[in-house]
Amino acid sequence: MYRIEKDTMGEVRVDDSRHWGAQTQRSLENFPISCEKMPEEIIVGFAVLKKAAALANAKLGKLPEKSAGLISEICDEIIAGEHMSEFPLKVWQTGSGTQSNMNMNEVIAHFANEREPGLNLHPNDHANMSQSSNDTFPTAMNIAAVCSIRKNLIPAIDSLESCFKNLEKKYENVIKIGRTHLQDATPLKFSQEISAYSEMLRENRKMLTESLSHLYRIALGGTAVGTGLNAPEGFDRESAKMISEITGFPFVTSPNKFHALTSKDAFVFAHGALTALACNMMKIANDVRWSASGPRCGFSEIFIPENEPGSSIMPGKVNPTQCESMTMVCTQVMSNNQAVAFAACQGNFQLNVFMPVCAHNFLQSVRLLSDGIKTFEKNCASGIRANEEKMKANLENSLMLVTCLSPAIGYDKAAKIAKYAHKNGLSLKQAALESGFVDEETFDMRVKPENMV
Repeated sequence: MYRIEKDTMGEVRVDDSRHWGAQTQRSLENFPISCEKMPEEIIVGFAVLKKAAALANAKLGKLPEKSAGLISEICDEIIAGEHMSEFPLKVWQTGSGTQSNMNMNEVIAHFANEREPGLNLHPNDHANMSQSSNDTFPTAMNIAAVCSIRKNLIPAIDSLESCFKNLEKKYENVIKIGRTHLQDATPLKFSQEISAYSEMLRENRKMLTESLSHLYRIALGGTAVGTGLNAPEGFDRESAKMISEITGFPFVTSPNKFHALTSKDAFVFAHGALTALACNMMKIANDVRWSASGPRCGFSEIFIPENEPGSSIMPGKVNPTQCESMTMVCTQVMSNNQAVAFAACQGNFQLNVFMPVCAHNFLQSVRLLSDGIKTFEKNCASGIRANEEKMKANLENSLMLVTCLSPAIGYDKAAKIAKYAHKNGLSLKQAALESGFVDEETFDMRVKPENMV
């Protein structure tokens, strides 16, 4: 069953079970590209700003209270996750996101008129009052970015950091061999090695928090080109205040709307922090799988959870699948960084027209990191156990303990001892005593791993 919807270009047939209108239908038909729909975070961001705009317009005397209340009610439902099937448009549409803005306007108007038939709420005149796609889409982007980082990613980072802090405490007194260039180095505590991971996450959290200060500044109120045409005095400040109240985050109106409409530098900066986090998570996941390699012919210095069979042909094999998943997530995020940067540089004159692809890649990165870090913690990091026996054996077998002899006998003689031991398959102590450079008492006094950490 179809009904006829009209817009300025004429009539369009729309599935009668749907609440969108002509412009949404045209986009649905004109851009049947791939499967990437406009992210739900953007849809929620739009609902937040439409509610805020309606309340601001009512307060400023432009929109009747009844209309504002009904718009608010429908937006609350969308924010709660209802009606998502009413937003079918693809990422690959107009670069300003106009069709997604109109999708939201049409759905709000249709629901409103269905509930209050005499209200005659219009998609453009009422749902889009004091707005333009050019300031609403960037505002929805900012809301989506802030909310997804604050509600999902930062808690995931904090939880994994806490997990590593617990590992630090648990293995405070375990000493292992260090490695640089994938070669044996001097010893350190296992807790010190883990502390690097905790600090990485703390630093990434700081970077993300700093980037949010730029995303809090929103474009709403700039309308078409930044001048605020057709928006009442004070609409930008009042709507930003409402958005802050709805989300609980400190959004403010951008002091320069011309910048807010055409530049996406805040997204480049924030995605840089996401990329830094991806780089650190790549390093952590790689360290974990290297350290767990084995079980008999690798480092095997830690045990990680055995979650599923690792091979369809080799019985009993178990692989570090959580590490592999995490590193693939990181690879995608690093790739998304390039797309966000390229999209952000396409601000021509008064508008950036690569906003949907920028939003898609940015939000995918946040989503991937949030989910990936939670899964990595639950199914891998929280189950890490030190193989203390193997750590001790590797430590005692290392030649780099010779480093603490350097102050007594000099670098060159210490190097000769290490090379002699390696060439002849001797322990470090045997080689040192055979060299004649050091006596047993001096060796035992100086070569103490617990004093080297």
